[in-house]
Amino acid sequence: MTFQGDGPLDTSGVSGGGGGGRGRVALGGGVGLVVAIVAVLFGVNPGDILGGDSGTSAPQGTTNQAIQQQIDSCTVAKANSDSICRIVATTNSLDRVWPTLVRGYEKPRTVIFADAISTGGCGSASSSVGPFYCPGDRTAYFDPTFFTTLSDQLGGSDGPLAQEYVVAHEFGHHVQNLMGTMEKAQRLGSKGATSGSVRLELQADCYAGVWAEHADKGAGAMLEPITDQQIADVIQTAKAIGDDTLSGRDDSEGWTHGSAAQRTRWFTTGYRSGDPATCDTFSTRTL
Repeated sequence: MTFQGDGPLDTSGVSGGGGGGRGRVALGGGVGLVVAIVAVLFGVNPGDILGGDSGTSAPQGTTNQAIQQQIDSCTVAKANSDSICRIVATTNSLDRVWPTLVRGYEKPRTVIFADAISTGGCGSASSSVGPFYCPGDRTAYFDPTFFTTLSDQLGGSDGPLAQEYVVAHEFGHHVQNLMGTMEKAQRLGSKGATSGSVRLELQADCYAGVWAEHADKGAGAMLEPITDQQIADVIQTAKAIGDDTLSGRDDSEGWTHGSAAQRTRWFTTGYRSGDPATCDTFSTRTL
């Protein structure tokens, strides 16, 4: 178990969508994932890179309705066994934690989809993009089948906190959007070891760690006390989606998210401090 208590979850900011059929995440070794997400954050339609909808989906309403029904039925207890409800519960926790840390925090929207999605600000995207945040419509998008791909194909953990870390990372991008950090990143470029993209992604990892530090504390904490094993699950996942791990090369010229070691270090920095101020990846010379 990760979440404590029972009762319904707040689903007011979460909706279902997508193209129907079975969710497919064909990441091509993971390289497609990082390229497409960077495209979204730097203002490029991910469908232009990865082809958008696969064209083999059932009518959109079919999956949209099924996902929405599942979202509407979510409870805290279900979040401990169901990936869609786990996403919803994590957004609830994030929206409790971040207002205490960032003045003027505004909740993002969350869309849980299957196969393909048309966004309100970043064009269309297929499941091959993986989870992503669209600054244009201030929405985080998740296809739950990514969690299976993450553990079965990429070497990440299937532990609940590892999945919650993925959600928290995308909400980290929302915090960056609210604070104007994305504009700073765009000026520093989208590829390379010290690029704006790498700094942006590592900061989002750090913000995910900040959330984890606060998520199990206080009277309104939604998470049970986080264990060392759960943190190890997150570290396993952070390493699995490092640029060097995904590409199988140490060449940093094409990096967009940072190495396995860097992603681990910055999540750990946020988790140990619980302070967003320690996540300033844009001022440091040592990432």
